[in-house]
Amino acid sequence: MSKDHGNQIKNDDTYEALRDEGYSKEKSARIANAQANSTQTPSRDGGKGKPYEDRTKDELYDKAKEIGIEGRSKMSKDQLIKALRNH
Repeated sequence: MSKDHGNQIKNDDTYEALRDEGYSKEKSARIANAQANSTQTPSRDGGKGKPYEDRTKDELYDKAKEIGIEGRSKMSKDQLIKALRNH
């Protein structure tokens, strides 16, 4: 049985499974809460967007800026990809 994470996490089992797979706390919480919401039907596979590796550094920078990743101006393309995946 998974740990109770309080009212912030709506689906504790999913949250724990995602954390065990290496997802960040924030990303795990977003996915777990979306899956617990009957009006949303998120998939664990993600969308159909272009892979990060196929994007330019400027595109990655803009995405990092959009979601609020700090320190992005000093990051390399590989660091931006890692930061975006772990956000």
